[in-house]
Amino acid sequence: MPHSFGTRARTRHMFAKKFRQSGPVHLSQYLMHVKVGDYVDIFANPSIHKGMPHKGYHGRTGIVFNVTKSAVGVRVNKLVNGRIIEKRIHVRIEHVRQSKCQKEILARKISNEKA
Repeated sequence: MPHSFGTRARTRHMFAKKFRQSGPVHLSQYLMHVKVGDYVDIFANPSIHKGMPHKGYHGRTGIVFNVTKSAVGVRVNKLVNGRIIEKRIHVRIEHVRQSKCQKEILARKISNEKA
């Protein structure tokens, strides 16, 4: 039998919640403060289908370029035929987390200013 080529094909573990992690989304996720220029990680929440990013963007880090009432626009780098293209996608706030990629850089900056 031929395999399927759907948008959620081969995402059995990617779009599955961990053990004891099921249930509704916390309100703090909806009330998360996001500004233009912030670094965010795209992690699709499988319990919410609206505004879900494509599986190719799952786990990617990007920069916010647009903020609307229920979604954010994110600039993400994508490898296409050997070259890296900057893609601009809109994702609902449930599928986005604040990134910790700048945490060490900011801590080093603060410690350098103290010294």
